[in-house]
Amino acid sequence: MSFLLYIVGLAVLLGGLAWALITAGLAATYVAIACLIVAGVGIMMAVSRTRSKDPPA
Repeated sequence: MSFLLYIVGLAVLLGGLAWALITAGLAATYVAIACLIVAGVGIMMAVSRTRSKDPPA
């Protein structure tokens, strides 16, 4: 469930970022590149924070 919350928050963040960059007048290519980078970092953080820990050996 917390992974889903991370993804929803990431989607809201990406929407705000894209809106701000387009409003600032950046080209769509640069907006897409920025959103892909932020999405990649966000997904990596969500997976690392919600991953179950390995049991001690």
